[in-house]
Amino acid sequence: MREVEVKALVMDPQQQMPVLLLREPQSERVVPVWIGHPEATAIAIVLQNREFPRPLTHDLLRATFKVLGAELEMIVIDSIQDSTYYATLHVRDPQKQSHQIDARPSDAIAIALRTGSPIYISEEIFQLAAVEMPSSEEEPGGKRDKFMNFVEAEMRLAEFKRFAQ
Repeated sequence: MREVEVKALVMDPQQQMPVLLLREPQSERVVPVWIGHPEATAIAIVLQNREFPRPLTHDLLRATFKVLGAELEMIVIDSIQDSTYYATLHVRDPQKQSHQIDARPSDAIAIALRTGSPIYISEEIFQLAAVEMPSSEEEPGGKRDKFMNFVEAEMRLAEFKRFAQ
């Protein structure tokens, strides 16, 4: 398994669908995961350090874990079937028993971000789906620098269209 981080939440300009870019910290490779608009909103709220006045579903699940004394140890994006990723929540209960719960990757990531839990991708999925970030072999201020500035500082969904063409 490889630990990854949410590098960016961007928009696929051709499909008009949000895409999470999950990056292994020690490489320039990212795994793109297409997600739904509601899940993108839930993830964007966390990435932008914002809160809703009332708990969203992922906040509710985090609060439920806390009240029950359970801990989300990690999430793992562990398989792919018919171009659909599958994930598992690894939860430890107060008696220290481990439980695995099937989840959509977008929901699992939204919960992991709220709980500060690590995100992993199986080696098989990483090898199959990872792509290289834009080349660093270009002049300063080029497309890669602009893209990285966007990813590092802005992460605004609508802005991605400029860099995807």
